[in-house]
Amino acid sequence: MSSTVFLIAFFVAIVASSALAIEYVVGDDAGWKLNFDYQKWAEGKQFVVGDKLIFKYTDKTHNVHRVNGTAFQQCMAPAESEALTSGFDVITLATPGRKWYICGVGKHCANGMKLAITVSAEVQAPAPSPVSAADKISPWKSCAWMLPWKSCAWMLASMAFFRMMMA
Repeated sequence: MSSTVFLIAFFVAIVASSALAIEYVVGDDAGWKLNFDYQKWAEGKQFVVGDKLIFKYTDKTHNVHRVNGTAFQQCMAPAESEALTSGFDVITLATPGRKWYICGVGKHCANGMKLAITVSAEVQAPAPSPVSAADKISPWKSCAWMLPWKSCAWMLASMAFFRMMMA
């Protein structure tokens, strides 16, 4: 019985953690190409460890190099053997910090085909909104008459599930 509960909890944790990761297609519909502002594309996006960058482009026309800050500034691509060249390159953001990507074909990087992002260790939640005294009266306030199923359904379902598991 306890092993069943553990397996269910483990499965739910795995599904929940993978569901939180976001896959970003670099450049959205434009993909990885010349004449696109990738820094503007990245503005306002919150990249987090576990997210994925997907570089879509015509293979043999472009490539993707992971570089350091200096190589990014100078548009210096490392050896061709280090290039990602599939045309559908998926990079999982595994560690927090600054990340730099360039196209190493010709002068593509010098013409703007480069991306710098900052990866956070975790999602930064927005600041909580001020709570009025009326909102503090009852913990069941979210279960108000107006939309009871919207706020309470998950709580009630989880209570029923755990009661069933303990029976």
